[in-house]
Amino acid sequence: MSSLITDLAYILVVASVVTIIFKRLKQPLVLGYIVAGFLAGPHMPYTPSVSSMEGIEEWSDLGVIFLMFTLGLEFSFKKILKMGMQPILTAIMVMCCMIGVGGMIASLFGWSNMDRIFLGGMLSMSSTTIIYKAYDDLGLRSKRFASGVISVLILEDILGILLMVMLSALAVSREFQGFELIKSLMQLGFFLMLWFLVGIYVLPIILRKAKNYINSETLLVVSVGLCFLLAVIADEVGYSPAFGAFMMGSILAETLEAENIEKSVSSLRDLFGAVFFVSVGMMVEPSVLVEYWLPILVLTLGVVLGQMFFGSLSYFATSGNVQTAVRSGFSMVQIGEFAFIIAGLGQELGVTSQFLYPVVVAVSIITTFLTPYAIKLSPKAANRIESSLPGEVQSLINRGKSLSLNRMNERVATSSSASAWRSLLSAILFQTAAYLTISIAFLMFGYATILPLCKHIMGERNGLLVCCVITLLLLSPCIRAIVMKKNHSREVKYLISSGKMAAFLVRLILLMKAVLGFILVYDVVMFVSPLWWVWNVLISVAVLVLIVLSRIVKYTSIRMERTFKQNLRLREQQNVLSYGRRLRGKDLQIARVRIPAHSRWGGKTLSQLHFGKTDRVHIAAILRSGHRINIPGGSHRIYPGDVLEVVAGSEAIESLRMRSEQEVLPQQERNKEKHNLSIISIRLSESSPLIGKTLLEADFRTSYHCMVIGVENTEGHIDTIPAKRQFVQHDIVWVVGEEADLSMLSMVI
Repeated sequence: MSSLITDLAYILVVASVVTIIFKRLKQPLVLGYIVAGFLAGPHMPYTPSVSSMEGIEEWSDLGVIFLMFTLGLEFSFKKILKMGMQPILTAIMVMCCMIGVGGMIASLFGWSNMDRIFLGGMLSMSSTTIIYKAYDDLGLRSKRFASGVISVLILEDILGILLMVMLSALAVSREFQGFELIKSLMQLGFFLMLWFLVGIYVLPIILRKAKNYINSETLLVVSVGLCFLLAVIADEVGYSPAFGAFMMGSILAETLEAENIEKSVSSLRDLFGAVFFVSVGMMVEPSVLVEYWLPILVLTLGVVLGQMFFGSLSYFATSGNVQTAVRSGFSMVQIGEFAFIIAGLGQELGVTSQFLYPVVVAVSIITTFLTPYAIKLSPKAANRIESSLPGEVQSLINRGKSLSLNRMNERVATSSSASAWRSLLSAILFQTAAYLTISIAFLMFGYATILPLCKHIMGERNGLLVCCVITLLLLSPCIRAIVMKKNHSREVKYLISSGKMAAFLVRLILLMKAVLGFILVYDVVMFVSPLWWVWNVLISVAVLVLIVLSRIVKYTSIRMERTFKQNLRLREQQNVLSYGRRLRGKDLQIARVRIPAHSRWGGKTLSQLHFGKTDRVHIAAILRSGHRINIPGGSHRIYPGDVLEVVAGSEAIESLRMRSEQEVLPQQERNKEKHNLSIISIRLSESSPLIGKTLLEADFRTSYHCMVIGVENTEGHIDTIPAKRQFVQHDIVWVVGEEADLSMLSMVI
């Protein structure tokens, strides 16, 4: 029998025995897998060992691929985009701080400059798979802070690819090259966007067309095949196969089959994931632990304490919540797969010391052991830290003046012009980047595939001409979208009418879009045309005009974009429309759920809370102080103490009841000082965004969370103002509201 099968049988038997013991001891399974790996590994002399570590490493690579694939299925890029800049800034801050920690520790032991740089890279990223597995074992994966941690870890993996490129360039040239860094960043962005755009456009269509021919067995084969296809493609273009597997998972997460795919591959994920963690345990080498015990100890303390402090600080800087920050920072107290990859890269390039790889492996093993205990310790640590903060700091946090980016974004009011610019630029940048990515892919496909085929069939000259025509036909919908998209939007019309400078800048942007479309056409024409460049320019302009004026190209472009958007939103729409249909009649029941006294839901409308989408329940009635509101609409508000009569299945009702008890204001936010009202007067300057607006248009309640009492007249009396009265310069407006809101209002207007 093959040694590969024998070794796999042996490690699975050992892993099953050890994990049963750990399960009985109520310990995380990750620790059991690592212990099993050490017992079955070549460094344990008292037990049998595997015969081939190379074969086990191949099995463990499969485990990483399946873990990353299922992670992508559960956490799509849309969720990251909805979170905004918070996880991006957190990931960057954590990585920069830990790179500094690694460099300082290496300097302490007098290691070389390359050892310092590479060690910093190894310590900068926590392990996605280890944390994911630990959350799963501890039942924390559905917690809100866990979702934020996974977002940061995914971004760390993406940034880790860029870091590896930087380290490779540095190892070769011994200096940083800005051009190479920018080139690598653009290449990574190109592949990310290309895979996502093509996957979202193509895969849902294929799965929908083949729906009648796909059962659970074929779905497993198809999904695993797609996973390995993109893993191989990622490896071919110089990235990690696990990264490609994650990308395919995030693409399939937007399809209607996502839940079925996740169920199909869950067994494979558990099996090969176990092999991966067992292989990590096999890397424990007692001799290295003895020889380099002091660096290992210092590095372990650096990783654990560094992530606890800098990780928590980074999460706090972007969220403003002590509990979330501490629980998130304590979760990241380990280094994982990327540390092994970077260590192997340094050895392969011959720029790092030989002892660095086994030292980092030992640190990874120890920190992996400590991770579940740090996660368990985090709630107590968060409570201790929160209670020990000075009163002024707690007051600052509770009154919303922390570093939370989300609160800043909610409070800062902008003018209509700034809002129009932001909307226009964000739409143009995203659409141009998307269509330009597809265009570059078509160009590469035309030159690499269509051109050789046409030359082979039709000869040199005719082949060039036919290739040019086919490539331009493929490019035309993208070129037209780049040139014409958003040109007649409301934002453009508003900005052109708002002033000469704004109109000039808008027209300049539109001209730049047209130039970009011209460059794409010119590149194809120049590739095949033997004419003088002036004639090529004229031909390119003529072709561009034909593309813009063609109704066929216009409708093709519109259909492409519409199909993409439908595929992207398909799963969300299906969840909203059909969640009631999936309930069997006998599962439906009516139950009552009481809203707690300090609920965060208080004062919100049913449309804001969208219970149907998030909790899969229907609100049949609201009971309030003996008054009953039957079949309430989306505009009805709920208040603390209300009783909701809901219609749903038993599981959905229990989930809603648990969520209602969890989503309450913390004790600190119940402080009466937070709700003290004040009244102030504000004189409107000539630059105030309120000038020319009516009271109705200003919408103080929604925009500023304040109420206008009136406007002071020349005699010093306060006159109430009608909703359609416009504000003018030097108006003295009297406003009532909470102190934090009034402070923000006085800065804005």
